[in-house]
Amino acid sequence: MLPAMIEETCKVHDKFSLELKLAFIARKKLKLSDFSVNAWLFVPNSLDVNRATFTKRDIYRTIKSNIRLITPVYILRDIADQVKPPFQLLQQSFERMVSRPTRTHVADYEYHIRMFVSIVKSALREEIRHYRGTEAPGDQDYLVEEFLHNLGSILQHYRSLRRVLNVPTVNGRLMDYYLFGDEYLSNLAEQHTYRLIEAASSGRQGPAVQKKLMTLVNSEIAYRVERGFAVVEKESPNRNRDLIFRLGLLKKYAESELFLNIDKRKDGIWLEQLYISIAAGLSMIFATAVAFSFQQKYGNLTMPFFVALVVSYMLKDRIKELSRYFLIHRMGHRFFDHKTKVSLGDQHIGWSKEAVDFVSGSKVPAEVLRIRNRSAILEADNRSNSEKVILYRRLVRLRREALDAISQHPVEGMNDIIRFNISPFLLNMDDPVFPLFSRDEKGGVRIVKGEKIYYLNLVLEFRNEAQHDYKRYRIAFNRKGIRELEQF
Repeated sequence: MLPAMIEETCKVHDKFSLELKLAFIARKKLKLSDFSVNAWLFVPNSLDVNRATFTKRDIYRTIKSNIRLITPVYILRDIADQVKPPFQLLQQSFERMVSRPTRTHVADYEYHIRMFVSIVKSALREEIRHYRGTEAPGDQDYLVEEFLHNLGSILQHYRSLRRVLNVPTVNGRLMDYYLFGDEYLSNLAEQHTYRLIEAASSGRQGPAVQKKLMTLVNSEIAYRVERGFAVVEKESPNRNRDLIFRLGLLKKYAESELFLNIDKRKDGIWLEQLYISIAAGLSMIFATAVAFSFQQKYGNLTMPFFVALVVSYMLKDRIKELSRYFLIHRMGHRFFDHKTKVSLGDQHIGWSKEAVDFVSGSKVPAEVLRIRNRSAILEADNRSNSEKVILYRRLVRLRREALDAISQHPVEGMNDIIRFNISPFLLNMDDPVFPLFSRDEKGGVRIVKGEKIYYLNLVLEFRNEAQHDYKRYRIAFNRKGIRELEQF
């Protein structure tokens, strides 16, 4: 059985946004890999979200998409090994640049700094995720020791490269690139060690393990203070906003090599113009046929011929609009709203198409309705107050040859990070605080505050040559924002 080529993670990004991360993994032996994602969003009728109140443009305003490469996958142990690709490629780019600081070598030097810190970040995240999934105390102790050893080696090896740059050919601007990577690595080490401490404290490991981890945290804070890098201040008068702003800039700088160039345009423009031309032709045929028939029967410059011309031209415009509606809206479901060409530099990696629209319940596949799994009371209510269904479609094609050519590191495919904002769905909600009557201890009546919740149900379908899967999520929310995300 082939492994899944579409991997998804769904989480709450903030109080009013949901983040869906789709990883499209291109097969090694296929020149072209095609992927299809369909998302059905079931919206309660009480929110008054329909075609009349919520246009396509409104739906697209709730969706923000970031397309980037999947970070090359290395385990922390391999990154800490000086003879393996991540560090070896980094060191080689430094040595080439200091010997001949040409534009090409400088660009390569900066590229490898960015890729190295991005690879380290991804490896740290996966290391902590693996730790959380490990239950045996002996294995947890080993993983903590390996984490400390490997992360310490990575930091030491990177900082040793400063001596390579200590030559007359390296100016202040080139040294800044290195320092950006150094500062970002130190912050990554501190933040991910805190996450590991949090995971260890919730498990069976005692204070001794946490003390070891805090030693690494303290050493990194001291290092940044020594180098003049920003650190968290407990009594910051501006609530550490300068530090937060700088961390955001460092993150964007480091991960900019992974973000792809996109050229987003309306899809099917020529086909739409063809449909409009056909509609105009049909209306003209009708008007011309009426004019010819009345002219032949009543002759020119007669009142019946004049009336026929006026009526035919009135109906001609209506026929034109009805034909356009049928051809574009009724037949247009086979096509997409936008087509995005994806590239990096001069390498065309592939494309992505998307479309969104309301669909009637009768057009929702039976399997999707089964996974939606309405309760008996909801199914009964749905006969008169039917849920509105928004269908979002995504079609992706990736070129394996282009992915192999864009980097010396192995690139699996492309991530599409979609943020869905629920704010427009809050407009017609009731107050989240709902009064409930209850008995008190003295036999009297008291009012208990309850919370009114609405539910959005999201059913996802993933399809390619290797898989055909469904996933369902339920978003519990009200005017205060997202309260809970459930996966079924």
